[in-house]
Amino acid sequence: MKARAVTLRLPVPAQETLLALFITVMQVQGTIVRNAGEPIERPLTDLGNLGYLLLIAGGAVIAVRRRWPVPVFLTTALISLAYYTLGFPDGPGWLGLFVALYTLAAYGDGRRSLLIAGAGTLILAVVWLIAAADIEPRAAIGWVYFRIGASVMSAALGESIRSRHVIAAEAQQRAELAEHTREEEARARVDAERLRIAREVHDTVAHAIAIINVQSGVTAHVLGKRPDLAREALRAIEQTSSRALREMRAILGVLRDDDTDDDGPRAPYPRLEQIDELATKAREAGLDCTIDIAPPPAPLPSTISNAAYRIVQESITNVVRHAGPTRVTVTLHPGTDAVEIRITDEGRTTPTPRPNDAETASTPPGRGILGMRERCRLLGGELDAGPLPDGGFQVRARLPLTGSHR
Repeated sequence: MKARAVTLRLPVPAQETLLALFITVMQVQGTIVRNAGEPIERPLTDLGNLGYLLLIAGGAVIAVRRRWPVPVFLTTALISLAYYTLGFPDGPGWLGLFVALYTLAAYGDGRRSLLIAGAGTLILAVVWLIAAADIEPRAAIGWVYFRIGASVMSAALGESIRSRHVIAAEAQQRAELAEHTREEEARARVDAERLRIAREVHDTVAHAIAIINVQSGVTAHVLGKRPDLAREALRAIEQTSSRALREMRAILGVLRDDDTDDDGPRAPYPRLEQIDELATKAREAGLDCTIDIAPPPAPLPSTISNAAYRIVQESITNVVRHAGPTRVTVTLHPGTDAVEIRITDEGRTTPTPRPNDAETASTPPGRGILGMRERCRLLGGELDAGPLPDGGFQVRARLPLTGSHR
């Protein structure tokens, strides 16, 4: 039904032509009917039918009112001034003028259009009042005041319509801007989530690969001499790879639409409570790992707990990769406003190369420290890492608790 109504709608030029024709007929016919049987000082036929010509011109010019609103208003105003100054009979000859005033205000540019409409109405009012100074009967002067009031109302109505269009356009623009902003925020959240997943994958895989690399080297070294040690190393590889796979499923599970994977509910992200397991794996990789964790005064937010775990994990991974079997001390002191983390190793304890050291030396340095520093920065904290004067390496991190979310 709506499509049919749109199809039957006339084009704008046709609508304007019909409106101009209607106003022209109303002005001419209305004036004739209004003054039928009454004495007229100057009939419409005087001066070569000038009265008829003015009424017809005042209506016909409306056909181009939207294209040239200012010239159309000026034309109808001059026609009205000439018509009433020459003393032609009163009637609805002002219809074209009122429509022109409305169009000027509705389709104009606001301030300038209102100034033109106001100045034109003021000039018209003065000329109309002067032309009606000796009108008889005196009660007929009421039509002059009607023309003045109707002119003001026409301009006010047009300005109201224009203001509504401007407000609607601004609202549409704000809606489009808000939609664009929401899309930008959604893309930013997606990028942040991708970065977080990439960081989690890096930490999990790097740690597991480092442990597996050490254990596989031990297996190759003692396979023919100490089968029992080789068996233990292979079991550590199996456990480390299994744990890494579980963590990978938990991390990448956020990309699934459902809340469970094929093996059941997804495991939660690692937290500080699992650092003891991390230390056990580090000891199996040949590190002498000491954990010193003070009990927190209150439960830590999950984001802080996970970040602390990942920082310790990445630091131990770096020790396994770059220092080999050595002493590592992990100190973690949760306070009321921040969590202080310190991981210190004593560096290489022997110059004898470990199995696979040649491969490790040829591997380009990773981005572990940069990733840890980015984790701290995202939570409003800071991280410092570097070699110690007496040998070894230390990572210090501070994660503020203020403003963190669970």
